[in-house]
Amino acid sequence: MSTPIRLLPLAASASVLLALAACATTASPPPTAQTAGTCNAQGAHWAIGNAPDQDVVNRILQDTGSRDARVLTPGMAATMDYRPDRVNIDVNDRGAITGIRCG
Repeated sequence: MSTPIRLLPLAASASVLLALAACATTASPPPTAQTAGTCNAQGAHWAIGNAPDQDVVNRILQDTGSRDARVLTPGMAATMDYRPDRVNIDVNDRGAITGIRCG
């Protein structure tokens, strides 16, 4: 059975529209001031000079909005991957916090 000539333009148009729809992307939600779990190191600069005990690390997590904390001592091996939900706590050889940074 053959397709009537009148339906060919409609079928071709439908094929093009379906192909274009498959390539369409959905719109991203608008960015917020700070996404939940995203680190903001400014909130924890009070910790510089303190020892990174569990209470201090917990408060740093809370104050920075981070989900994960990493205490880095001199010479310690660390991955170079950037994670927006992680706070890095730099500690000197005397055990005092020298820096708070995200990543």
